[in-house]
Amino acid sequence: MPCRIAFVLFPGFQQLDLAGPMAVFEVARLARPGSYDWRLVASEPPAVRSSAGVAWPVQALPRRLGDVDLVMVIGGDGVDAACHDARLVAWLQRVSGSGARVASICSGSLLLAAAGLLDDRTATTHWSRSQQFANEFPAVRLQPDRIYVREPAVRGRSRRLPEIWTSAGMTAGIDLCLALLAHDHGEDVAREAARQLVVERQRPGGQSQFSPLLELQRPDGRFGTLLDDVRHNLKHDHRVEDLAARVCMSPRHFARCFRAETGATPAHAIERLRVEAARAALEGGLPSVQRIAEDCGFGSTERMRRSFQRLLGRPPAAFRKAGESRARH
Repeated sequence: MPCRIAFVLFPGFQQLDLAGPMAVFEVARLARPGSYDWRLVASEPPAVRSSAGVAWPVQALPRRLGDVDLVMVIGGDGVDAACHDARLVAWLQRVSGSGARVASICSGSLLLAAAGLLDDRTATTHWSRSQQFANEFPAVRLQPDRIYVREPAVRGRSRRLPEIWTSAGMTAGIDLCLALLAHDHGEDVAREAARQLVVERQRPGGQSQFSPLLELQRPDGRFGTLLDDVRHNLKHDHRVEDLAARVCMSPRHFARCFRAETGATPAHAIERLRVEAARAALEGGLPSVQRIAEDCGFGSTERMRRSFQRLLGRPPAAFRKAGESRARH
């Protein structure tokens, strides 16, 4: 039986968010006939106009959810209006208990969050939507740096949660679908699909959106100077209480304002800056891993390794090897 996919569209969806994932499954189907099948669905058929102005034919939202194995919500500028589409939100809530897997591309994760599918779960979205996401859906454990995030299914006595995949912007949807393909049919099939599409199976930089310091700052923000000082003094502890005192705020008020402005908690922002600095040092062939861990404020190589795995999806050694390889060439 093929994996039956329902691509969920709404007015103002981004065509690349749809075309990239569809191309992955198309190539997979050529390599493994019958592996995937799909249809385009929306709350208001028979056509939905993309942000580029092209009308795409769609079917109605499936009533029989047993006929769908994977629901993939496409992103785009129209997602804000789609979050208030009562019919679509109610349908996604039904999907949550159907046993189907759920995925989103780019800002489509906001629609999943609006339907309550991401409460108390980990997810990502396009970096430009991170602050909005954090403000509107505080119950979601947002990881704004990741290219994609997979949340396994949870089957408890009183609650059943689907497996959910969320991805960052546009081309990250291809990364997500290649990972789905590897999960379903093995790494060899995913690598062959990537080769046919002439894309990286895994990006050289790891599974991260690479949000640097500038992406944490707003031109009119209050914490730019503070973040810049942290970046130049990563070896220090930088506890929330100390950071708050430096900007004359209480710790609780500071943490709330910082997340509202940057889309990240103070701890996550500092961890991000440490990982970025350590990655640059590793790729530049600088001192030992232990020395880098100390200089960047991790304290130990094991703590640094855990942060790299969490934020970049790869261990520090992978970036050391990448730097050595570039140096040889």
